[in-house]
Amino acid sequence: MNSLRRGGSAMRLKGLVRKEFLQIVRDPSSIAIAFLMPLFLLVLFGYGVSLDADHLPVALVAEQPSPDTADFLAALEGSHYFATRRAFTMAEAEQSLREGKVNAIVHLRADFAAQLRRPDGAPIQVVVNGVDANTARLTQGYVQGAWVNWLAHRAASRGQELATPVQVQQRVWFNSEVKSRYFLVPGLVAIIMTLIGTLLTALVMAREWERGTLEALLVTPASMTEVLLGKIIAYFTLGTGGMLLTVALAVWLFGVPLRGSFWLLWACASLFLLAALGMGLTISTLARNQFVAGQIAIIGTFLPAFLLSGFIFDIDSMPSVVQAVTHLIVARYFVSIVQTLFLAGDVWAVVLPNALALAVMAAFFMGVTWRKSRKRLE
Repeated sequence: MNSLRRGGSAMRLKGLVRKEFLQIVRDPSSIAIAFLMPLFLLVLFGYGVSLDADHLPVALVAEQPSPDTADFLAALEGSHYFATRRAFTMAEAEQSLREGKVNAIVHLRADFAAQLRRPDGAPIQVVVNGVDANTARLTQGYVQGAWVNWLAHRAASRGQELATPVQVQQRVWFNSEVKSRYFLVPGLVAIIMTLIGTLLTALVMAREWERGTLEALLVTPASMTEVLLGKIIAYFTLGTGGMLLTVALAVWLFGVPLRGSFWLLWACASLFLLAALGMGLTISTLARNQFVAGQIAIIGTFLPAFLLSGFIFDIDSMPSVVQAVTHLIVARYFVSIVQTLFLAGDVWAVVLPNALALAVMAAFFMGVTWRKSRKRLE
């Protein structure tokens, strides 16, 4: 008797999954959400968002031209970090800074060449526009780096060693080229798939609630659990296709190295998708309206994921209250996993706790959906 029930349940589930796939084929909006939206968003954000600062507009002022000033200014002009323009006076350069034509001024005083030969060296003045604090810090760092490199090159050309009290031997791990794109694109995969996974189930379930087809389905022998499983299997398959597409674009289009295991990434992505689909099911069960469900999915998942997942803003730098709130954001855990797997490899100390958190959140949202659906229909 039990085997007959199990066989009947399996047949009903198979039929429900087939029904969902037929609905997906007949309604191309789900396919567009799963494949076209991540493609569009990844290309848009991948090329549009960058934390690198190249070709910073800088004004160069040399009060007394000399071979030394010409050599140093030529070093700045040859750097891809700066887009330089010469100014004859500080007043002219300051006017350019006020008008926003340059972000900084490098000022070499008249006695630059003479002071350069003194034991304590020659100071250079750097005036930076501090409205954008991040760009101001980058500009200061780039000018300082160019100055130290020029001094070292100048000392080497004279067969001397640069006399500095401390020599920093710098090594950069995991992202040796220090490209922000390598850090941002894996995070984008998590942010985009948070929106896609949530929208897929939120809109589809809400549509069925609006049309009354879900209630009609529940008067059949199919249980609520079988109905939910049928939707989860179908949209999990669709979401997995979208996830694979974004990972392939990250590797082949943006050149981000995937140093970790692909299968470990796939396993963690599966947990993440289940949590995202669960959020969508929960939203649609509570809202039962496509417009409201769509608004909640975007405002309630995408924006918190964008701001509080650690994708751009460092979580450790946030106030402790906000840090506590970030633990409720599903994308926080997947951002940490994908950035680690892409750039550092299989670091289990990072992957395992975050994967466990994803599993707990997936179980929580699925459980809430099951209880609320069952309760509303009784």
